[in-house]
Amino acid sequence: MRPVRKQPQPKNTARELAILNAIAEELNSAAGVRQALERTLARVTKLLGLRAGWVWLLDHETQAFYHAASQHLPPYLEEPVRMAGSWCTCIDEFRAGALTPKNIDVIECSRLQPAVKRKATHLTQGLRYHASIPLYSQDKPVGIMNVTGPAWRKLSADELRVLSTIGYYVGVTVERARLSADAAKAARSEERARIAREIHDTLAQGLTAIALQVEGALHQLKADPEKARHRLERALAVSRESLEEARRSVLGLRGSPLGGQPLAEALSGLGRSFTSETGVRVNVLARGRAALPPEVEAELFRIAGEALANVRKHARAKSVAISLRAGPKAVTMSLADDGRGIAMPRRSSPGHGIVGMTERARLVGGALRIQSRAGKGTRVHVTVPLDGA
Repeated sequence: MRPVRKQPQPKNTARELAILNAIAEELNSAAGVRQALERTLARVTKLLGLRAGWVWLLDHETQAFYHAASQHLPPYLEEPVRMAGSWCTCIDEFRAGALTPKNIDVIECSRLQPAVKRKATHLTQGLRYHASIPLYSQDKPVGIMNVTGPAWRKLSADELRVLSTIGYYVGVTVERARLSADAAKAARSEERARIAREIHDTLAQGLTAIALQVEGALHQLKADPEKARHRLERALAVSRESLEEARRSVLGLRGSPLGGQPLAEALSGLGRSFTSETGVRVNVLARGRAALPPEVEAELFRIAGEALANVRKHARAKSVAISLRAGPKAVTMSLADDGRGIAMPRRSSPGHGIVGMTERARLVGGALRIQSRAGKGTRVHVTVPLDGA
């Protein structure tokens, strides 16, 4: 078992304390993990006089690495395919528990090495080294932060020590967000268990009432047919009420592609997997806390999956923004990529993917709209009215 990692202890210099305080403020004020990482990289590069930085995070469910944030990437790494979560030297060492804060010559960096060998300095910006900082929360592996100085400069031992402390702060922040998401998932699972108990109670009570009515009717069939008929009608009414109640409850337990997660969390997980596989950054922004019917969540999640599949196959995009807004009257979801876009002739037949997304939206009473222009990206927008709208 990996030993518990303690917080690095920096020297108490005024400059180091000022840097760490600034980073702590950014981490505490950020609205989410992505914003926290981007603000941290911006601060780190500015305060330490560095040029660029990027962060890999480890998805705790899939154990795959994904590109979570970056600041002024070298042109060679701006192509998404080069930032997929595939094997590289740093990731390999990190998985083995052997990565320590250090400078790495870019000729040893498996991602930059092809450009370095070609002497394509316009793509590497003449970088000679990058520093890799492992991110942990106690003994739990979280990810890797890479930063680069101007051109050939190595980071000093003092800078690496400060970065190690920053890495500790970042690791704790990411793990805290993960634990919060897990708590929400656990609460959702408990809700499903509550619904299961309700189904059991509803069926048991309903069947008991039906049995009593039928039993009474059997005793009165000859002596008082009218009372017997009344009892049978009551039994029929109770059976219909119980069946409808059971159907409503079962909707909450029906198999769902979300794996028990709220829709926003499930979309974030989908985005992390997509980024790990393709290198295309996915940003999920959720607003509103209105409870959504399980069937609406499931279809929106499947529409998002189909839209991302289209991005993978056709868009040549570098990033995708997913926006989810849940209000009292309707829920809207949009996915916008910055890819090459598609021409949308008015009379052309839509592809199977578009047809499938449209049908899924209609299944829950919604509507789907696609906007795209060549060279301007594509936007998929779904609106689903909620009960009472």
